[in-house]
Amino acid sequence: MEQRSLAEKNKKVLKVTMSIVFSMVVLSFLSVPLYRLTCKVTGWGGTTQVVAVNNTVPATDHIITVRFNAETAPGMPWEFKTPAEGPVTLEAGADGYVAFTAVNHSKAPVAGTAIYNVTPMLAGKYFFKTQCFCFGEQLLNPGERVNMPVAFYVDPKIALDPDLKDLKTITLSYTFFRKDSLELEKAMEKFINTNDNAG
Repeated sequence: MEQRSLAEKNKKVLKVTMSIVFSMVVLSFLSVPLYRLTCKVTGWGGTTQVVAVNNTVPATDHIITVRFNAETAPGMPWEFKTPAEGPVTLEAGADGYVAFTAVNHSKAPVAGTAIYNVTPMLAGKYFFKTQCFCFGEQLLNPGERVNMPVAFYVDPKIALDPDLKDLKTITLSYTFFRKDSLELEKAMEKFINTNDNAG
């Protein structure tokens, strides 16, 4: 009788342990997508907002210069360049449009994923993109060159933020990594840890 009771207790303990392990595995896979969603909604860590259209009030006389930065991770056989237009100066609320370019210099198709942010980080919640290649997989065939457009605007409410009312320059940065690479995983982990510590 005692052995049966002990066996039942062991089964219960095993079930609970397996449930906890399963839950932790599921959470580990969902943590990055959930964090990305949180960053997109809140603008944490310089993460820009993504919207369908520009619904702000009309443009104001608050002038912002948006600079661009384009990088590739080591081992990524792409040439990734900032927009030819260079920095863009526009009124807060006005639409901006630029195109980054990428070329695959390898002899095989290569898929990449870009991590992006805005500096200063506090400006992320006011920087909106209505068109972008954010966090999506981009596949380039050997020798293929593509334009990667970004449409954006800076919310005029930035002028009401006491920490940013005198801000004149925002930098939008992208780094491309090979899809499903260890470098991408490390970069995402660093991104998450940096923003967790900042928040």
